Amino acid sequence: MTSVLTRRFTTKVTCTAKPFHLVCAPLISYARTLRAPKDIRVAGASAASPFLLSRARFHSDVETRHKDTVVAKASNSASESSNDYTLGPVLLSVAIACAGAFAFGYHLGVVNGPLEAIAKDLGIAGDKALQGLVVSSTLAGAALGSVTGGGVSDALGRRKSFLLAAIPMLIGPLLSAYATSINVMIAGRFLAGAAIGLSSALVPTYISEVAPTKIRGTLGTVNQLMICIGILVALLVNVAMPVTAWRTMFLLAVAPALILGFGMLGAPESPRWLLTNKQVASAEATARKLWGPAGLVELGTAAGEEAVSAVKEAVSGTSEGLLQLLGTRSVQIGILLFVLQQFAGINALVYFSTSVFRQAGVQSDTLASAAVGATNVLGTIIAGAIIEKAGRKVLLANSYLGQAAAMFAMAAGFSLPALKELSAPIAVIGTLFYILSFALGAGPITGLVIPELNPAKIRGRAVAIAFVAHWVANVMLGQTFMAAVDAVGLSGVYAFFGSVALLAALYINTKLPETRGKSFEQIQKELGA
Repeated sequence: MTSVLTRRFTTKVTCTAKPFHLVCAPLISYARTLRAPKDIRVAGASAASPFLLSRARFHSDVETRHKDTVVAKASNSASESSNDYTLGPVLLSVAIACAGAFAFGYHLGVVNGPLEAIAKDLGIAGDKALQGLVVSSTLAGAALGSVTGGGVSDALGRRKSFLLAAIPMLIGPLLSAYATSINVMIAGRFLAGAAIGLSSALVPTYISEVAPTKIRGTLGTVNQLMICIGILVALLVNVAMPVTAWRTMFLLAVAPALILGFGMLGAPESPRWLLTNKQVASAEATARKLWGPAGLVELGTAAGEEAVSAVKEAVSGTSEGLLQLLGTRSVQIGILLFVLQQFAGINALVYFSTSVFRQAGVQSDTLASAAVGATNVLGTIIAGAIIEKAGRKVLLANSYLGQAAAMFAMAAGFSLPALKELSAPIAVIGTLFYILSFALGAGPITGLVIPELNPAKIRGRAVAIAFVAHWVANVMLGQTFMAAVDAVGLSGVYAFFGSVALLAALYINTKLPETRGKSFEQIQKELGA
């Protein structure tokens, strides 16, 4: 009966409204499909007719098209409203987090100038071992902070971990500023080190998770830039203040701790961490706050509940142990990147830079440090400006090639008799060129790319493991550098550094995936391929 009525209706429309046949036919076909019983052919339809579609197949097609429509609407809404969206919430969140990076650089550099005055006031003048402990206690605290930071970050969240880090970051410099004994000074320096160790892994992780994909690289370089600025500010403070004002120098370190602590009270949690911990509503609300109309697309939940369930499934499961993490490709890449960075000679070159400049006739250690620091800041700014166009791999590989060229040039200048008269200018130019090459890639991009490579459920721990490798390699290099110079000479050590830099460039070109402009999900697919 249904088929007969439908045929009569079709004939009538065709005869009386022939000019509209092309418009009406699709509508009639659609009506026939809706009215057709399950798995029953409409009368008069040919074997190849679309009316053979069953209700189940039709509804499946509608559901598929609905999902595509949801994503399209979210994308179109984001595009149409882009003029109303600003980066203000993202930039403010990054600025607050980078107070931890600034504290990192400041604490590393502030003690160098007034160390002798500190030793005199605390009654340890002439005791090189205890003076060295004032410096190394911060590194020991940083190593401990890095070890514990990853687990804390993944368990408590990025925001609460920052608030936790702000406590020793505040107490540490206060203890050092009011210290009347060497024990209190070392305790303060250790606490400050623990804080910067925790924040050193937190800052790049948080930035990578709150930054939109298209500018994630640029904002990621701000971490390294603020570390460099912190070191440079510490140098300027050493120049501007007499060494006897060392207590005031430590009190100035309270400022970034207060900015980090009070700032994080109002800063958003990482939406990606919230999603990983199945707080979907909070994750989506935070994504909209940070990224505007494109928030759900950026977060990956625009396709609705089914996509959210897929994300939950991807991040669920038991927590990986240390051995399982170490067997993960992304964790291995992070460890190797930091080990190669350190054994390419960056810290050794910085430590030895004052001697190099003295050999060239620059007697002011402050001027030498200022030249190195300013070059580092300049290179990092340039890297941030071009990273989204050039890509991570290109900048990182070329950075190591530049470092290798500088090291081999200085090794030749120190060892070849024909270049003896030019050894001083070669050393100065080579040092600055090396620092510039480092700042254009190996400095800012290493810490940026490691959180990008790791999935959300292990990101905090993976970054922390990489930073532990960084600190261990740093200490190993510091302990063996002078002995190596005594054994094979400075030219031999620099040639070794150059060889490691070449090895790093080769490794990056062959093993490191490009992460520019890719979502975290895309990066994980490439790593798993």
